[in-house]
Amino acid sequence: MEILFLEPVFKQMVWGGSRLGSVFGYDIPGENTGECWAVSAHPAGESRIKNGEYAGYTLGRLWKEKRELFGNAEGEVFPLLTKIIDAKEDLSIQVHPDDAYAGEHENGALGKTECWYVLDCDEDATIVIGHHAGSREELRRMVKEGQWKELIREVPVRKGDFFQINPGCVHAIKGGTMILETQQNSDITYRLYDYDRLSNGKKRELHIEKSLDVIEVPYKEAVTEEKRGGGSANTWFEELVECSKYTVWKGTVKGKEILKQDRSFMLVSVIEGSGSIGSTPVRKGDHFILPCGFGEEEVCGDFTVICSAV
Repeated sequence: MEILFLEPVFKQMVWGGSRLGSVFGYDIPGENTGECWAVSAHPAGESRIKNGEYAGYTLGRLWKEKRELFGNAEGEVFPLLTKIIDAKEDLSIQVHPDDAYAGEHENGALGKTECWYVLDCDEDATIVIGHHAGSREELRRMVKEGQWKELIREVPVRKGDFFQINPGCVHAIKGGTMILETQQNSDITYRLYDYDRLSNGKKRELHIEKSLDVIEVPYKEAVTEEKRGGGSANTWFEELVECSKYTVWKGTVKGKEILKQDRSFMLVSVIEGSGSIGSTPVRKGDHFILPCGFGEEEVCGDFTVICSAV
């Protein structure tokens, strides 16, 4: 069974940088490239298959026309989206709705559960995750009065850290941080605060009322436990999180291992090093899908992957 390699889509952002080019070797469109949509079937930026029988297919088309490659998984839209985000400057402070709220208020769109693996960050880097309001009334008052420093929960972050971001969790990546994000296939984001900065001479739109509707109060930290093996036969995998929307693993190859793909399909991103899966070479910056029925292959080399499945 053939590995399906994907061509990423790049997004220029007011807060973006150039490390997607310098670190991963991608041909980026400019110095403010903030996002690499690496495995995407979202209409705002669809990946295309690079190789083999389905070369040129968008992932969305493959999902619709060749569902057997995905174990005949159910769902109108491909469920996951993998991104690499390079934040040269702070992102806006934001929150995502769940499926029920997004379905009602965003024309039937999916909500957004996501998680972050920190690929790199400055030595003194922090991220925003959560808030300090004790009640919905206090939250509304602090937002109205602009008490952002008192409201926002900021925590230190290091390379290799992992965070689960559930719907309702206030969050923001800050400047100097690069992450790999696994998320639901959704582009619904409510912007709570944007540091009053200008984009093309104007402040970016905020979504205060929708944010206040969906923010979880009080904040509850999402607890994740690392597990060897992660319920799979891949003993070189660590399970980073398992939730109702996805399971995410980190895999580290040093020498030779056996890769067993026993899910309906698996998304794989190579974040360090190089090697091979069977006779197929892989290297840092590659993103691919192991389809249903891929089975077992020997992997060898010195590389690290982040994998996800539903």
